[in-house]
Amino acid sequence: MTDLTAHLHPAGWAVANRALVRKALAEFTHERLLEPVASGKGYRVAAGPSEYHFEARLYPLNHWEVNAASITRTVEGAAAAVDALDFITEFHEQLGIGAEMLPVYLEEISSTLASTAYKLSKPDLTADDLAGADFQTIESAMTEGHPCFVANSGRLGFGVTDYRAFAPEAGQPVWLAWLAVRKDRATVSHSETITYEGMLRDELGATVLQRFAERIRAAGAEPADYHLMPVHPWQWENKTSITFAADIAQRHIIYVGTSDDDYQAQQSIRTFFNRSHPERNYVKTALSVLNVGFMRGLSPTYMEKTPAINDWVHGLVENDVVLKRYGFSVLREIAAVGYHNLYYEAATPRTSPYRKMLSALWRESPVPALDEGERLATMASLLHVDRHGKSLAAALIRSSGLAPADWLRSYLDAYLVPLLHCFYAYELVYMPHGENLILVLRDGVPVRVIMNDIAEEIAVTSAATEIPEDAERVRFANVPDDEKLLCVFTDVFDCIFRFLSPLLDAEVLLTASEFWSVVGSAVRDYQEATPELAEAFVKYDMFAPEFALSCLNRLQLRNNQNMVDLTDVSNSLQFAGTLENPIAG
Repeated sequence: MTDLTAHLHPAGWAVANRALVRKALAEFTHERLLEPVASGKGYRVAAGPSEYHFEARLYPLNHWEVNAASITRTVEGAAAAVDALDFITEFHEQLGIGAEMLPVYLEEISSTLASTAYKLSKPDLTADDLAGADFQTIESAMTEGHPCFVANSGRLGFGVTDYRAFAPEAGQPVWLAWLAVRKDRATVSHSETITYEGMLRDELGATVLQRFAERIRAAGAEPADYHLMPVHPWQWENKTSITFAADIAQRHIIYVGTSDDDYQAQQSIRTFFNRSHPERNYVKTALSVLNVGFMRGLSPTYMEKTPAINDWVHGLVENDVVLKRYGFSVLREIAAVGYHNLYYEAATPRTSPYRKMLSALWRESPVPALDEGERLATMASLLHVDRHGKSLAAALIRSSGLAPADWLRSYLDAYLVPLLHCFYAYELVYMPHGENLILVLRDGVPVRVIMNDIAEEIAVTSAATEIPEDAERVRFANVPDDEKLLCVFTDVFDCIFRFLSPLLDAEVLLTASEFWSVVGSAVRDYQEATPELAEAFVKYDMFAPEFALSCLNRLQLRNNQNMVDLTDVSNSLQFAGTLENPIAG
């Protein structure tokens, strides 16, 4: 029998622990939870009898580039192994982890370590290899997860068999389970440009639809009374088939089998890319697994407005001349279906995870929009570092033949400038982290970007922006003015550029000063080319001397099961002083 834990061995475990302690030292220090003191050639932190010594380079935005190989640990003066679980336990009071949450957070750390150990057991793909690789090879080769969160691969609920079948880094084919759900208990919505039935014909084909209809009839029901919906295989096996047993017994839900296409899990874990037909839609499913601060469910109530929100954002983007100039586009979530379990809805508040256990949506594929010579890569790949310490971003720069500053400027024009324009023109903000954006590359150069995950992760912070009634839920007009630009300062500068700059410096491509100079020039050039927004540029100053340090790990350490109230994000934030703006002045 195959040993599903073969990746868990002393050598790989030691590497994984050193990598995670390096990240913990860097990110907890960045968020001012730890305060290293100078010691010899490096720095020291201590908790009780345990001390850690390490070397680090300091970069703008209070970024600590910790040298993993330099980390040493002593306990009562004697050398000890570098162990991430020990580290969290030793420092849990300084980190503000409560006694009840500590073991749960340790479980997330354990899962993150195991994920790293698994990734180390895979074939060695270098940064140069990935610079020429295809879209889904890059997707499954990502090793780091979210660059800020220390426990970023928790996935509590998965067993080792589930992990090897469904984790994004496993890159395995997945066949989605399908259910027929009674129309009087389901919510279906779709874009104005399609019909739900037509989309299913395009996605499944006549043969599969006929097979599903026959299985509904075999269960003693009529297909006309049901909607079809996909479900994650793990969710069906572990949740739907048990938690929704009453609905299945009463034929409100009928299992009709699996579809023929094979899919690949994306970094967001519950979203799938169609490998059999790449031009077909992504499928995003509810998944009752705890991962990075949230149970990854989908609300059927939210699903009802999802296509309308996407149609509005898509129309706004497509009709804005500035955004068109920079090639910015979005992938619409064109259809959604959600099942209402009346038992749990009667017993729970509207935000309960029990109300988010059975929904799905379809998102457009980026493949049909590619021009000849273009290829795709997740934007998270720009922060990827291989086992030899080489970054994919540096490999792309070298393969492009461009000067590093010119390559960076092309990336900024594709990514940063459209985000700035959406904010300044409409106060429309996204969640622009790596897995939510797809780079379109030509000869190794980012020429445009595609934004996804629209309905759940956008906000309009202005009361003046016109929004159709069906999309009104995305308006958060109560965000204080001094927090609005954190959509760039935190989400882009602190969560993306803070990490990218040291990677380019390490490979002698751009110093930190040169990097931020290019960023400043891109912002100034955009503002000079858009004088009609001059008043907004003054009101929300991109060149302000400093901005608030918004801390992501503090959110997770406070409440790792629901770290942000998505109905009131502003009041959920955790701040720890300010950061100097690297483009100020």
